[in-house]
Amino acid sequence: MVADLHIHSTASDGSYSPQEIVAEALACGLSAISITDHDTVEGLKPAIEAARGTGLELVPGVELNTDWEGTEVHILGYYLDYDAPWLQNFFSKLKQAREKRVRAILRKLNDLGISLSYEQVEKVAGSGSIGRPHIARVIADAGYASSPEDAFEQYLRREAPGYVPRQSIDPFTAIDIILEAGGVPVLAHPGLMGRDDLIPEFVEKGIIGLEVFYPKHTPEMIAKYSWYCRKFGLVITGGSDFHGPGFDYPPIGSCTVPQRTVEILKLLSQKIGGGIK
Repeated sequence: MVADLHIHSTASDGSYSPQEIVAEALACGLSAISITDHDTVEGLKPAIEAARGTGLELVPGVELNTDWEGTEVHILGYYLDYDAPWLQNFFSKLKQAREKRVRAILRKLNDLGISLSYEQVEKVAGSGSIGRPHIARVIADAGYASSPEDAFEQYLRREAPGYVPRQSIDPFTAIDIILEAGGVPVLAHPGLMGRDDLIPEFVEKGIIGLEVFYPKHTPEMIAKYSWYCRKFGLVITGGSDFHGPGFDYPPIGSCTVPQRTVEILKLLSQKIGGGIK
């Protein structure tokens, strides 16, 4: 009875559809999963429908990309009321901002002699929320880089010639949005953020959990963030951050937490009010 609470689908930058993720989770014998796509909840309904009657619990989730003091901060939200009209409107605005950013990046790349079209990137993204990972795949497919990872390093990372800052929200706004939607806000992979000094401030602003168990967290990091959870009374969560073939992330079910964690998150969302019951 274990759960993988950090998974990406084709609704954002993953390569597995929500239905394929459910099938993989069932094959792995997981009791629960959460699809936490970047800045979108479009993969939740098809996943919930695919899981119906299987015994696999689908935890509604999202991963909001934010920036603070030059640091990229990701906030996970669990059991939020993803169908709320105001929340859908918020995600629609994020999608428009992503599309605008992709077009700006492509203009920069074209100036560098890398001739790509928006339609090429859109085709790779499919119905998903378009972003830099899709551009990286198109760059590699067109022969301008040896791999999507190489394309990211050469052209799309911060300080790279094709980089365009995103129009993003701050982590405190993200926390507020998740709480308003009745969800449980969790700080994703704090070891990658590298700003432990911000954790007390995030707790003060409403963070309820830390993603302690994460593939790129060392044993020392796991011990440290477990200590933070004890110190501040936070929920310990975890997940694989699965993106599918072609990405530097492990398989579904490779990083899990006990089913009890899911029950705690559900109880907390009920206490917050307004979320999925």
